[in-house]
Amino acid sequence: MTQATMEKVTEVNNGVNVEALLGAREALEAAPEAAQFKWRTTCDWVNGTHSRSTVDGFFGLGEEQGRSKSFTVEADHPEQFAAEDNAPTPAELALTGLASCLMGGLAAVAQHRGIQLYSVRATVEGDMDLQGIMGIDDDVRNGFGTIRVTFDVNADATEDEIKALVAQSQKRSAIFDAITNPTNVIVEVN
Repeated sequence: MTQATMEKVTEVNNGVNVEALLGAREALEAAPEAAQFKWRTTCDWVNGTHSRSTVDGFFGLGEEQGRSKSFTVEADHPEQFAAEDNAPTPAELALTGLASCLMGGLAAVAQHRGIQLYSVRATVEGDMDLQGIMGIDDDVRNGFGTIRVTFDVNADATEDEIKALVAQSQKRSAIFDAITNPTNVIVEVN
């Protein structure tokens, strides 16, 4: 541990506006109907297994919400699957979503609890038996069998405080919830 990590930081700045978050929470408690959000993405086929998704708006706070800019996310498969390896696989993007959601929560909780973060890395690894996806064995699940998330946190906090940050982030993570609990998914064709 460095000297900086051993000394208490007087002003914590992890880049999270906790006051605004708490204000939003109070507003949503007063008007729960405004808490109903619809996140969306539009995915277009590029070629082969390569696709490009665009994120540029959502529904929330009772109305359509625009964003200051659009975001694109590409997905593909590696050459080992007879693809061109133009981007991460959808499975890797799912793991990225989980890591990002847990990371954002950890930063917000740390800010709220007055814990200065110096560095945080989450390594996420998912086990998958491809016999399911490839149609080799119908008894093998298509998705992940196990996902492991390992945090390496350097912060102005004790080991127990860091474990509590991670636990609270996990407890409130939308993506952790979506991965670990059944979610209704409706697929339609227009």
